[in-house]
Amino acid sequence: MARIIIFGGHGKIALLAEPLLAGRGDAVTAVIRNPDHEAEVRAAGAEPLVADIEQLDVAELADLIAGHDAVVWSAGAGGGDPERTHRVDREAAIRSMEAAARAGVQRYVMVSYFRSSPDHGVDPANSFYAYAEAKAAADEHLRDSALDWTVLGPSALTLDPPTGRISTTDEVSQSVSRADVAAVIAATLADDGTIRRTIRFNSGDTPIAEALRA
Repeated sequence: MARIIIFGGHGKIALLAEPLLAGRGDAVTAVIRNPDHEAEVRAAGAEPLVADIEQLDVAELADLIAGHDAVVWSAGAGGGDPERTHRVDREAAIRSMEAAARAGVQRYVMVSYFRSSPDHGVDPANSFYAYAEAKAAADEHLRDSALDWTVLGPSALTLDPPTGRISTTDEVSQSVSRADVAAVIAATLADDGTIRRTIRFNSGDTPIAEALRA
């Protein structure tokens, strides 16, 4: 049994990942901002922990993370507000990495997106620019850390049913279901061969566990 803390625990991907993790015997803590979401998180098999990650410093985040075996960052500002995007997707994410190191929790899985890169190429006039900048900075900070990190880069997210199959070899972003992203998170946490790898993926034809080993 692994003890896993998921930031962004009420997000669409997290709510799909939590029952997968709980179903295999992991103990899941879901960090959420809104206490109204506690019941839904519990129904997904996770223990809710209400906290505002925008407001917590490294020491306070380390207190949340301590006692777990792995961190999953699936939190996000949701776009629309560049300042909040910077605070959540960059600053809070980076603090959580430093907090994980302080708490002695080495395993860290970042849910990013397919094209995340310092060379993302998004026009500064585009509303997506703030998110692209924030994710690029957070991902690079994680890669430069001493944590046992994995950066997951799913392509455009859909609400399609899970297929259990992905492709990790495509150079062009297409799409993948949130349910399959959730399954990739679960499989990544169970496979130490994913440590210190950036894994970009679309929906595909290869079973997830096999695709992650490729």
